[in-house]
Amino acid sequence: MKKDNIRIAIQKSGRLNEDSLKLLKDCGIRVNNGKDQLKTTASGFPMDIYYLRNGDIPQYLRDGVVDLAIIGENLLIEKGEDLKIQEALGFSKCHVSMAVPKETVYNGVADFEGKKIATSYPKTVQKYLDKWNVSADLHIINGSVEIAPNIGLSDAICDIVSSGSTLFKNNLKEVEVLFESQAVLVSSNSLSAEKQKMLDTLLFRIRAVLAGKNSKYVIMNVPNDSIERISEILPVLKSPTVMPLVEEGWSSLHSVVNTNAFWESVDELKANGARDILVCPIERMIQ
Repeated sequence: MKKDNIRIAIQKSGRLNEDSLKLLKDCGIRVNNGKDQLKTTASGFPMDIYYLRNGDIPQYLRDGVVDLAIIGENLLIEKGEDLKIQEALGFSKCHVSMAVPKETVYNGVADFEGKKIATSYPKTVQKYLDKWNVSADLHIINGSVEIAPNIGLSDAICDIVSSGSTLFKNNLKEVEVLFESQAVLVSSNSLSAEKQKMLDTLLFRIRAVLAGKNSKYVIMNVPNDSIERISEILPVLKSPTVMPLVEEGWSSLHSVVNTNAFWESVDELKANGARDILVCPIERMIQ
């Protein structure tokens, strides 16, 4: 008897769509991403992919139309706080912020009292204002929120911000950051045992890919009398491997390190005698 595929929803178009498909590909899941498809079946994993409007995805999860979804935390906080995050994915990072016209003198959250705020995130904004005991008039807009102050529709906006270039182009400045956001893998609250097993396998693959992205394989030549000190400096996941070189008094040190922490330690490594440092990417890391 054929098993049911696990069903995953991703954004129909845009950056989140591209990054989600890349993650699946990196996990060995091949997707036939034909133009204008709303649903396709993957190969390399028992999975059906649904291309859906971003704002509709939380309800599709609740209704059992899909089992999983890759969405932004910002959408989850606004429309899906009851849904379970299975894994933070580390891409499509942004933050949800309040912004006002550049010429506006801003002193604090209390300045929003009685003002008109345009947003696609009314629940999020209301919760934030309630926290500060501020009352404002919310105008719900889906898309192109940044234009609202320029056409006299609002005094301020609340929207997602990535680089800030859209705010700049619309003569706005960011004044309050409500929270940081990134893409997350979310699941329905009613997975069958069979679907849960598929999810566990998918999470295993995703975590191997993410661990690889966050790590580098490093090889360097070090004086033997500096091996202990350099081993202490390296942000290693495990103790390094040391192999003697033909040149007397020197060894080759190999290790897997955290990418970000490694760059912070390069100068200290060199100061302690490390030479010919080779940094290699890691595709997957099975832990």
